[in-house]
Amino acid sequence: MSNFDDIFSGQNGNSRWSDQPFDKEAWAAKKQEERKELYALADSTAAEISGDGEKYQKYLDVQSRFSRYTPTNALLILAQMPEATQLKDFNGWKEAGASVQRKPKSVKILEPGKEYDREDGTRGTSFEVKRVYDASQTRGRVRSAPAVKLDDRVLLKALIHRTPVPIQTVDSLPNNMGALYDHNQQVIFVCRGMGAEDIFRSVSKELAHAEIAGMSENYNRNDAAFKAYSASYLLCKRYGVDVSDYNFSRLPTSFRESNPQQVRETLTEIRDTANQISTRMYRALEQNRAPKAKEQER
Repeated sequence: MSNFDDIFSGQNGNSRWSDQPFDKEAWAAKKQEERKELYALADSTAAEISGDGEKYQKYLDVQSRFSRYTPTNALLILAQMPEATQLKDFNGWKEAGASVQRKPKSVKILEPGKEYDREDGTRGTSFEVKRVYDASQTRGRVRSAPAVKLDDRVLLKALIHRTPVPIQTVDSLPNNMGALYDHNQQVIFVCRGMGAEDIFRSVSKELAHAEIAGMSENYNRNDAAFKAYSASYLLCKRYGVDVSDYNFSRLPTSFRESNPQQVRETLTEIRDTANQISTRMYRALEQNRAPKAKEQER
């Protein structure tokens, strides 16, 4: 095999060539410092949203658009570019048929890297800093998923697809509630006669309670209320249901007094709860699309 290393020897007086060796330790130290800065930014943003209801709602808006991102990365997006709608790196945009503009503002996130062995014998995952760019910073044809308004009946059927507990309709519930998860009976009761969006908001919240109860040995409705309410908001934002009645001006004391790590743990539980429901919905919606697609082919 031919060796072409000599073309990098810096001959012919080219001032752009350097004889300096690559400093691996300096490179690693720089990357470590970048990671520390991002974790510090995520911590400071977590502290901000835990004490400010308006800021917390903006975080939920970001997380709803980037449902696959970790809460840590959603916090980083909120801190750097809260208006972002679609993020990719240079290669990702190239594959999408677009190019990133000159001198763009990057958003730094943390991407899972290699696994490693901790001192206690458990396995850990290292994270690397990754620079991504929003669709607003690109040129070319950016293909974004078109906004589709789902039929109310189709959407509600998807919401109650394979629910973790049975659903039963009733004439009324205490305190004018639209729906109620009864942990003792393992049933979600739903009032008859509501409109589609009221059903979605109330049932999604109670489904979130059922999901949280299923993941906890010591479920308490009051303790879970904030998480279920937030998960319901995420689902409404994701599926185009009106959220104007949601109010986060009074954050729970336990959340306001949490440290950044505890805040991220709460945010992770909220995101995972919403995603669990959304995954079932996606499957139901795909099953509904399949017969229509076949009919169109005919």
